[in-house]
Amino acid sequence: MTIAQSQDSQPVPQAVPQPIPQLAQQTNQPLIKTSDRLEARLKEIPPEPGVYFMRDANDNILYIGKSKKLRSRVRSYFRNLADHSPRIELMVRQIVEIEFIVTDTEAEALALEANLIKQHQPHFNVLLKDDKKYPYVCITWSEDYPRIFITRRRQLSQKQDRYYGPYVDTFALRQTLRIVKRLFPLRQRPKPVFKDRPCLNYDIGRCPGVCQQLISTEEYHKIMAKVAMVFQGRAGELVETLKGQMEQAAENLNFEVAARLRDQITGLKNLGSDQKVSLPDDTISRDAIALSSDDVSACVQLFQIRAGRLVGRLGFVADAQSGSTGQILQRVLEEHYANADPVEFPTEILVQEELPDGDILAEYLSDRKGRKVTIVYPQRQTKAELLEMVERNAQYELARAQKTRDRNVSAMEDLAALLDLPDLPHRIEGYDISHIQGSDAVASRVVFVDGMPAKQYYRRYKIRNPEVKAGHSDDFASLAEVIQRRFRDYGIHADKPRTGADWPDVVMIDGGKGQLSAVVKVLSEMGLMEDLRVISLAKQREEVFVPGESNPLETEAEQPGVQLLRRLRDEAHRFAVSFHRQQRTERMRRSRLDEIPGLGHQRQKLLLGTFRSIDYIREASPEQLTSVPTIGPRLAQQIYDYFHPQSG
Repeated sequence: MTIAQSQDSQPVPQAVPQPIPQLAQQTNQPLIKTSDRLEARLKEIPPEPGVYFMRDANDNILYIGKSKKLRSRVRSYFRNLADHSPRIELMVRQIVEIEFIVTDTEAEALALEANLIKQHQPHFNVLLKDDKKYPYVCITWSEDYPRIFITRRRQLSQKQDRYYGPYVDTFALRQTLRIVKRLFPLRQRPKPVFKDRPCLNYDIGRCPGVCQQLISTEEYHKIMAKVAMVFQGRAGELVETLKGQMEQAAENLNFEVAARLRDQITGLKNLGSDQKVSLPDDTISRDAIALSSDDVSACVQLFQIRAGRLVGRLGFVADAQSGSTGQILQRVLEEHYANADPVEFPTEILVQEELPDGDILAEYLSDRKGRKVTIVYPQRQTKAELLEMVERNAQYELARAQKTRDRNVSAMEDLAALLDLPDLPHRIEGYDISHIQGSDAVASRVVFVDGMPAKQYYRRYKIRNPEVKAGHSDDFASLAEVIQRRFRDYGIHADKPRTGADWPDVVMIDGGKGQLSAVVKVLSEMGLMEDLRVISLAKQREEVFVPGESNPLETEAEQPGVQLLRRLRDEAHRFAVSFHRQQRTERMRRSRLDEIPGLGHQRQKLLLGTFRSIDYIREASPEQLTSVPTIGPRLAQQIYDYFHPQSG
């Protein structure tokens, strides 16, 4: 079928792939094993532009791709299987069904593919790895008064929110954001400090009074749109816009506004003023992309050059086995521009190697931008030298990644030898307890995967044991409780298999022989000791203890395996302490409110959410207190009388 296009060349997002009509009967056999079915499927696919879908036996979409000739592209997957990368070979062996959507042009196929990948997130389409070391800038356009902040997690909770990056130079990014917040009056806090008046940031001109709505949402969005231009690589365009506004303000004798615009222009000109790139035609905006790879990873660098100035350096990490250099660059560019506004597109893209579908990508970008975008593979002179610089930066990033990977492999090999493990420990979990003489006792679980922190698996626990309270601590009982809660689904009577991504190769307890014995006891009662490798790491001498041994293992504090355990222990300690401080702060904030009759936990939260602190609640009048939901006049008077006993 042909997908209708809207005026801006965006495909209809509700397009649903249809099974090949004459072969609707399903079988669970992979197509590669049933040559007759495979050939019949391939004959049904037309030699036209469009999008194709690969499905497995469970009807899950494995891969979504595009091509100017669907039949030829799909057929290529099943020829010379051994010549494919391990990733593609694994995918082909799982394909049970092929579906397709025909489009009018190659550019429409690219646009449709981008939308469908966003919607379905197929496993084998995930090219770029989630590399937490590169930060993004997020602007929460979904809010009436958008916030801007730096984050390392790119998770779209709202479709309107935008992420810019990832940026390689974290220091330069933070410096840029500080300058931007100084130049433009922006929202400074996620929540207001005062209920009925703005804070100091408003008085000094850093904030336009968002908390008291002293600026309309429309005007604030206009300010934020100017800020977004900086992170879109359009600072030069913004300067020209501000110059026009400054001249207009001066003509209207509004010299205060003109002076503020002048300061903004000066500050924007100083951003990256030392990053001039020598190109003969510096009026053209261009991106330059190159990569460096080994057998595991491909480090990609993308330089954003506007008006001859390097305004952004973005970094990506891809699977080196996912394709050739040109294929990886093509996919990186497609994913990058799919998440960017058309105004951010350059008019020229310099690539390290010719792209397999560069003409399709250029047409797609041109349609979205409304202006011609060219993709160039320069081989000499200035542009080639620029690409060499980009590739050199990619090589440095790869060398750093290789060094980190080698260090982690060395540490895991040493730890495997130390603990007599059959294989390298893929997943290691660390546990720690934090409290002050038993009060606000909490525990943490941190997880290292292949020697690196995997924060998506971190967990925090509140200790439920009633015997652990202020004045009475029991780390042994606390650890036993946490371990029992962690592995209760794997016990003797549980059906959950003791394998898979969630099952640890090593469990490390922060402590000595006593803490280890308490954990071993509860795991033995659950029947898990035969399948779990449990150890403890004592702080004073960095000694490693194992079950059944009274003496620690013979180790050196600086050997790679012990260093890995120390990093795990320190991370577990940091995570536990931060949670303990959070719990202690909340308890201290609520301690006085607990003494007021009729003021339960939910009402305390509403009061603190409105007034932000005990001091402001104490200063509030009964009338102000009744503005809080569920606080009636009688309870408001009780709260007021509690803080002002002399008034009664």
